[in-house]
Amino acid sequence: MVASASRRARYQDLLALPEHVLGQLLGGELHVLPRPATRHAAASSALGEELGPPFKRGRGGPGGWVILDEPELHLGEDVLVPDLAGWRRERMPELPDVAAIDLSPDWVCEVLSPSSVATDRVIKLPIYAREQVGHVWLVDPIACTLEVFAREDGAWSLVGAWREDAKVRAVPFHAIELDLAILWAR
Repeated sequence: MVASASRRARYQDLLALPEHVLGQLLGGELHVLPRPATRHAAASSALGEELGPPFKRGRGGPGGWVILDEPELHLGEDVLVPDLAGWRRERMPELPDVAAIDLSPDWVCEVLSPSSVATDRVIKLPIYAREQVGHVWLVDPIACTLEVFAREDGAWSLVGAWREDAKVRAVPFHAIELDLAILWAR
C-alpha cells in the first residue's frame, strides 16, 4: 500500500502505523507492508546466523563487521528497513545507541516476497546506490535464489546469481563458503 500523493509522508506517519505492519518512507511516499511470512523470516534469520560468527565475531572468519536485522535507516529523506544490513567496523567502530541509523551501510540484504519485490528492486535499489551502499544481496526464498550486486560508477552491476543448494563465495563475505540450502525453509 502506498499513501496518497497529496502530501509528502512524514516520520509521524510511520509512528502512527500499527505494530503488525512495516512502514518505510521512500521518495516522500509511505509504503506499508505486512510483516514477512515464515519463509521470508526463515531465510533472513538463517543468513544472519551464517554471517554472524565469522564476520561479527571473527569466529571462523575475519570479523570486522556490524550486522543488524531490520535496522531503521534514515538516508536523506528516505526511511528504509532492509532485512539485514552491515557496516565495516572501520566505518562504524561502535554500535550507536539510537533508534535509527543515518550512516549508510556497506552491505544490504533484501529478502524478496511477492508484496515487496517491486519496491525492493525498483525503489530501494536506486536509493542504496545514491547512498553509496557497496553491495546488495537479493534473496528470494520462494525461487530459492541469491543475486549479488556491487555498485560501480553509481550503478548496480550483477556480480553473480545462484540457486537452490549452490555453495557460494559472494562479495563482500567471500571469505566463507555459504551453502544456500541453509536459507530455504524446507
